[in-house]
Amino acid sequence: MHTFAIAALHFFQFLATILTLVSSQAMPGCTPTCNNISIHYPFGIGDERCYHNDGFKLVCSMDQDPPILYMNNPGYRVIKMKLVPRVLYLDTGFNQLLGDQNWPLKVLDDRFYRISAAQNVFVALGCGFKFSVSLPRAGGNASTCDSSCHPGYPNMTTDGTCSGNGCCCITVAEDSNSYVIKLDPLDEANSTLSAPRAMVNATFIVEKGEYWRRTEYAIPLQKHAATPESAPQMPTDTVVNWMFGNSSCAEAQKSGDFGCLSNNSDCHDDPPRGYGCQCRPGYDGNPYMPNGCQDIDECTQPDPPPCFGQCINTVGSYDCICPSGTDGNPRVKDGCAPSKLKISGLVIAIGVGSGIVILLFVLAAVVIRRKVRARNAKRKKEYFFKQNRGLLLQQLVDKDIAERMIFSLEELEKATNSFDESRKLGGGGHGTVYKGILSDQRIVAIKKSKYAIKREIDDFINEVAILSQVNHRNVVKLFGCCLETEVPLLVYEFISNGTLHDHLHVCSPQSLSWKERIRIALEIARSLAYLHSAASVSIIHRDIKTTNILLDDRLIAKISDFGASRGMPIDQIAVTTTIQGTFGYLDPEYYRTSRLTEKSDVYSFGVILVELLTRRRPSSYISPEGFNLVSQFVLLVNGDRLCDIVDPRVTEEAKEEEANEVSAIAVMCLNPNGEDRPTMRQVETRLEALQSLAVHLSHPSVEESDDNNSVCNLSRLYSMEDEFWSSMSFPR
Repeated sequence: MHTFAIAALHFFQFLATILTLVSSQAMPGCTPTCNNISIHYPFGIGDERCYHNDGFKLVCSMDQDPPILYMNNPGYRVIKMKLVPRVLYLDTGFNQLLGDQNWPLKVLDDRFYRISAAQNVFVALGCGFKFSVSLPRAGGNASTCDSSCHPGYPNMTTDGTCSGNGCCCITVAEDSNSYVIKLDPLDEANSTLSAPRAMVNATFIVEKGEYWRRTEYAIPLQKHAATPESAPQMPTDTVVNWMFGNSSCAEAQKSGDFGCLSNNSDCHDDPPRGYGCQCRPGYDGNPYMPNGCQDIDECTQPDPPPCFGQCINTVGSYDCICPSGTDGNPRVKDGCAPSKLKISGLVIAIGVGSGIVILLFVLAAVVIRRKVRARNAKRKKEYFFKQNRGLLLQQLVDKDIAERMIFSLEELEKATNSFDESRKLGGGGHGTVYKGILSDQRIVAIKKSKYAIKREIDDFINEVAILSQVNHRNVVKLFGCCLETEVPLLVYEFISNGTLHDHLHVCSPQSLSWKERIRIALEIARSLAYLHSAASVSIIHRDIKTTNILLDDRLIAKISDFGASRGMPIDQIAVTTTIQGTFGYLDPEYYRTSRLTEKSDVYSFGVILVELLTRRRPSSYISPEGFNLVSQFVLLVNGDRLCDIVDPRVTEEAKEEEANEVSAIAVMCLNPNGEDRPTMRQVETRLEALQSLAVHLSHPSVEESDDNNSVCNLSRLYSMEDEFWSSMSFPR
């Protein structure tokens, strides 16, 4: 009987293992580490699917060696992160004090982060003052300490101690991101400070308590504060609690933005710090991502459970039984003793019969399970089709489109070999794209969402509604959609040559030629001008970037990924909406005001022009002075130093007038004030004029030296070309 029991348990464990996904700390396809720092979801880098929301976005700066992980960009350096407990370790640096001031922890959102009062200390380095820290609200209690000066002691201690001579430290009673810091001279009768009261100053840091109390860490920190020009740079180690807003578990589940995404996780209220997620007993992993909590094999753990018999892992738990031929209590040492019963023919018959019964039961269960799953799948298809068709009909202007553009799930599964991994073309912020071959031999691209959340459903329905109204050679064509899944599948024309980002940022020095870049820029401008003013409704793309520009086998540009787009009546100027877009391309005025206009696309197009001129990535470039790509480009153009940042191939191939004109268009598109930016129709006109001038300049009758062709030759030639450019200036 023991043998059959063990076999049955192993069989059910095998079935459970098949249904279990491999655990991971980061979302699939997202960057899992930055310089050996593990990145755990809800935090993430890159596309918005890699992090829970903008409050948990991280940036891995590749401009340093080794790379540095930041909270947003620019932000605080992340040293380490933990899911349990929910903390980040940040380098907040040293702070110089002179009198009273408010000390805020900049960048971090109060809804998600608080300095940990329990795990940090405030350390003031210097002497002859009273140091106090309190919350900014009225009536808050202040924590204080004194640092005095004594003969024979330095003004700032560097021996790792902090006993009131040259250094003092205090703790605070409540988590916060902002504190009132006061620095007052000690009583003149007791003070040995010879400097005037106005000169009392100190350096303070907020440091993890355990880290500060270790001499080997405290001494370098003190030396760096005393002599920063000669002491080695030491990162501070400030502990920050992170949370999901201030809502409870029940409120978060109703809001549709619930953080506990794993099926095997539980939610725990943690007032006043929102709520936290935890894997259930018997599971381990990341409770904040789908399938993040996985079964623990208790029998193979370094510290296994008390079992002196045979340990058998089960889903979420384990079993402990005596080996075959023994009886007793397997959880007690020497608890399993040899069985005194003799195995008779009857026992063997019962065992064989039981095994056959179990086998038949398992086979019957498998057959029934398949039938139930098939029936449930059919019901789900019908339910999703009815639901998604209703949502689609609400947004479509032409109701007949919903009937003409519908594909069945069975047809798309056959076209993609059941969405085989070998058919995957890539992924974006709104889903994964597969290559498929339809029954009529058409080659198509099929977009499929990874996550069944309301936002993905709304974005896919929105993309169908937008593209059904668009017909332009430079906009990817939508063939139809499948409504039989929870999130609809979209079927596009297949674009074979990748993205503009892929062609522009290749590893070799040579990239797209200058003529190809100008032509692609003109095609993008034409399609955006069409979307803004020629379609049946004004369409704002809201996520224009080089990864959303596809190139066919002739390098013809086609705009794609309309999940974030918004349609607006022609007579409406702007709409207030939630912020969507990509870091580096996002209109700062839209980010600041939440007011979306077609000029937001104009700004993003200006960033693409800068990217075409420089071959630098807008989302990761930081200049030696600390400027991002857009700020550095505008600064150099205004200072007649375009050649300091332009791509060498542009320098070699472009006429000076051409490069200067494109940079001028880019600067106008990047104007911080949206009203002062040109329309895309004006940009299209000016780029068309640029192509016409390029043909004129290449005519044999035009004589010009090699020096005059250089982008970096800043001496202007006042000629017929200058008169042509001045006549093409933008109307204001």
